Amino acid sequence: MIATKLDVVNNMEIQKNGLAALKESLGVTGTIRFLEQFDNGGSGDYTAEKYLFEEEEPTDEEIRKMFGY
Repeated sequence: MIATKLDVVNNMEIQKNGLAALKESLGVTGTIRFLEQFDNGGSGDYTAEKYLFEEEEPTDEEIRKMFGY
């Protein structure tokens, strides 16, 4: 079995080569437009939602118990 280039490169190299191929084929603007198709942009309000399920900080006593003091 002959190893292909894909078999011996890591994910970072694949990304680098893929972006270079896109840029060569589509140009910078086309590459950006292509990649934007996969960006869902997220949803909701992260700033407000990140505190909804925030746990309380442990007390000094609880921390001491965790470490056996």
